[in-house]
Amino acid sequence: MTTTLRPDGLPAPSTAFESAVVDFIVDLFEAYPTWGTSSGYHRVDGRWPDLTAAGRQSRLAMLRTHASRLAAFSHEGLSADERVDRDILLEEIEKVIFSEEVLRAEAWDPLELVYLMAGGLFDLLSREFAPWAERGASLLARLEGLPLLSKLALVGLTGLPDRPVGLLQLDTALGQLAGVSELVDDALAEARRRAEAGEAPELVAPMAAAAAAAHASLEDFRSGLDGDVRKRAAGEGRLGRELFARKLRFTLGSELTPEEIRRRAWADYHAVRAEMVRLAREVWSAWIPDEPLPDVPEGDEAAAAALVRRVLDAIGAKHQQPDGLLAFCEAEIERISGFVRERGLLSLPEEPLSITWTPVFLRAAARAFLDSPGPLDRGQRSHFWITPPDDGLPADELESYLREENDAALRTLSIHEGIPGHYLQLAASNTCSSLARTVFTNGMFAEGWAVYITQVMYDAGYAADDPGFALQHWKLYLRATVNTILDVETHTGEMTEDEAMALMVEGAWQERDEARGKWLRARISSTQLSTYFVGSLEMWDLDLEVRRRLAQAAGAGAEAVPAMHIRGGLGDSPGFDQRAHLERVISYGTPPVKWCRALVLRDLEGEIEAGIPARARAEAGT
Repeated sequence: MTTTLRPDGLPAPSTAFESAVVDFIVDLFEAYPTWGTSSGYHRVDGRWPDLTAAGRQSRLAMLRTHASRLAAFSHEGLSADERVDRDILLEEIEKVIFSEEVLRAEAWDPLELVYLMAGGLFDLLSREFAPWAERGASLLARLEGLPLLSKLALVGLTGLPDRPVGLLQLDTALGQLAGVSELVDDALAEARRRAEAGEAPELVAPMAAAAAAAHASLEDFRSGLDGDVRKRAAGEGRLGRELFARKLRFTLGSELTPEEIRRRAWADYHAVRAEMVRLAREVWSAWIPDEPLPDVPEGDEAAAAALVRRVLDAIGAKHQQPDGLLAFCEAEIERISGFVRERGLLSLPEEPLSITWTPVFLRAAARAFLDSPGPLDRGQRSHFWITPPDDGLPADELESYLREENDAALRTLSIHEGIPGHYLQLAASNTCSSLARTVFTNGMFAEGWAVYITQVMYDAGYAADDPGFALQHWKLYLRATVNTILDVETHTGEMTEDEAMALMVEGAWQERDEARGKWLRARISSTQLSTYFVGSLEMWDLDLEVRRRLAQAAGAGAEAVPAMHIRGGLGDSPGFDQRAHLERVISYGTPPVKWCRALVLRDLEGEIEAGIPARARAEAGT
């Protein structure tokens, strides 16, 4: 069925509930215009959010009004899908209210404000969703609004009674602020380039004036951060046990407690380390052929760790130079696509993908990203970003960076960020008709899928001819468990840098350069690092449940599905079609995994009751 679109790109509603959802989305994007731009709602592209106290109160009132309106719909008066979407929206509104009323990052985290400024410009430059005259006019308006935005941002950076301005966040913001200035220059350069081609030459003069004023305001912002704001920057940015637990519930869309996810992460940490010792023994001769396999006495953890480190060091030595990283990943995406196509694992997306360096303003956040177009920007380009090593790194630190991003690691990275990871999943998500499940993308679903599907690719035999891939694969899963431990311990305990580095370098065999970056990330962010591990747990829990129900329906019994050793490795199960399951999971958008689970199991039970799986097996001759 073809969806009729309104002039603003939103779907034309056909029910009272759909009207309420569209009305909410419009008001949301009007209140958060950079969110609107990134989602593909371009009627707000020239504006910034109101950072005054009155603006915040207006947003809170709007959110509560729409919460009341959505909550008023009776269960009986909604379709099954609408009931799920209503509950998702009510949870998301609660999450935004928590952010505005309790967390209030704009009052104590200067880095959030740098992300706001940079993102508001970057999203207008990075995709050609409209003619340049239109995008350029919006960029001009945002550049003209930047002086007021930066002034209000400084005024609001007072800290909160229980959370003073974070010193680390302040210093990191100062380091990333050059990325905003770079985007201002890019906007002016793009205006001039377009004018030379005959496009909107009238924009050049006002863009030049606005760029000059924007640069001056950014310098004032820098001076303010380094002056008055620094004087009151006494915080660490650690949320503490209670606030972290509250934020975690919203981030995960789950009731799992920090204590429970930490317990499960430690359990997998120990299991994966044991598996890596086994694998290191297997591939020792392939990587260190001139030395006999060392004798590791049972229970000698230090000797076992040293054995794994020796093999990982040999694998890490096979790496690209900085100028070869992008080309390697481009070629790897092609190899992966061929494998997925040949095995019939999933349908491949048609949307364009570029592999480029991470924008400067985001380089402190992670080593790699997938930046997907918003759900209303149909057919636009996705960006697979790789963060390059810093210019001027000492030789030993550059080598540490490259050893961590070795060839085997880049192969797993290309799966995670590209195909069949984030790029494929988010492209599929954007075809979902539900605004609730596409505008509000759940990070745990997205990261959980990327970790889960990497295991699926490993189980399917991808890179089976690469003797370093298996060990590297489990090293990266081990990183996911350590991310969770680091996240919880940093924000609910008092983990020190020495403890964090020991956990990552000695416990998870990471290079020191990677570990230093992750220690920074753990302190300038919160709850996001838990999404990889917890999301993958819930994806595998769903996979197992579907297999068991289908095995039961096939008459084999749920016990026909084996228990997992760590994750994956299940092979074939009676009645289970892996491609059908994978494509079903990503067909519902990017909701919290609990809602995806509800939708998957609901539709699966309907098919089982109708005999569809049995008929499909009969037609296939099985």
